[in-house]
Amino acid sequence: MANLELIINIIIIALLIPMIIYSYNLNKSLNALRQNQKSLAQLVSALNEATFKAENSIPKLKTATEHSSEGLKEVVDSAKELKNDLLFINERADSLADRLENVISTSRNIKPQTTESSESTDYVDAAEGSLAKDRAAAELELLKALRSIK
Repeated sequence: MANLELIINIIIIALLIPMIIYSYNLNKSLNALRQNQKSLAQLVSALNEATFKAENSIPKLKTATEHSSEGLKEVVDSAKELKNDLLFINERADSLADRLENVISTSRNIKPQTTESSESTDYVDAAEGSLAKDRAAAELELLKALRSIK
């Protein structure tokens, strides 16, 4: 019977040794899981904090965007007005250039002929006077247009 007890004790010892090794490994795994659980909780906490900050910054971004879009809208409106003014000036300058071109071509056609009579010189003087008047009128119109822009 002593042998039977000894055999049973040896079997129990043989079974307990793997059980102790398995429980040691299980304990290590549980400790690692607990440590990872703490770091996971810290990670979730950091994520919640980042989400909170992002949610709080959204209204600030909206107000900044609205403010900058208002300023940009004012600049665009001003640019549109300036564009219209420049188009008006360009049209006026084109018409003045056409008038000046007509006056110049007219004055070139009226040049005195080889026989310089008093009539032809009077006619040339009148054309030059007309040219000067047209030029002065064109300059005044241009000045008025520039002043109206201001």
